[in-house]
Amino acid sequence: MSPVLEAERAEVIRIARKMVDDGLVVGTSGNVSVRSGELVAVTPSGVDYDVLTLADVPVVRLDGAVVDGERAPSSELPMHLTAYADHGADAVVHTHSLHATALSLLRDDVPAVHYQLAEMGGVVRVAEYATFGTDRLAANMSAALEGRGACVLRNHGTVAIGSTLAAAYNRARQLEWLCRLWLTAQQAGQPRVLDDDELNRCAEQFAYFAGR
Repeated sequence: MSPVLEAERAEVIRIARKMVDDGLVVGTSGNVSVRSGELVAVTPSGVDYDVLTLADVPVVRLDGAVVDGERAPSSELPMHLTAYADHGADAVVHTHSLHATALSLLRDDVPAVHYQLAEMGGVVRVAEYATFGTDRLAANMSAALEGRGACVLRNHGTVAIGSTLAAAYNRARQLEWLCRLWLTAQQAGQPRVLDDDELNRCAEQFAYFAGR
């Protein structure tokens, strides 16, 4: 008999390892999950991603109850489940990326320094700080994520959602690049940003090309 959500667990492992390879997390920080129906495969707590096996990846119900797996779910499970419940996500990627976290110490949003922000629904918000693993952090994340495909967590990292884990991960990488771009530009002066009208036009362009 095949393991529960075998393909989804394999994808969780693949994306978790990519986070490390791409420098979006250090060690076992950050976490990812993907939903299939009423079940969610999520990275476990405190296990080196290089040695993860399918059996290590917990499968939980949308109420958080573990239905399969040899390890405890990530301490950030409340954030993942909130993203599924409040925002209709199919996959969630949570990073501790350096430049996004640095920006969160300085600003309440990611400025429109590039049209890529339009793909995320507009200017990305910074969620107010709360202790990791808490319902308060999940609520703050949910508020910042309203109408967006990603948000930054103050003094913490980022959250990106998508229709697949690959799509959510691409948003997380793009968000880190956008934050690095702003931090780089502002060292030399006041960066020029795009206005809302241009972001709206770019959003229409993204939708047009996605539908072709």
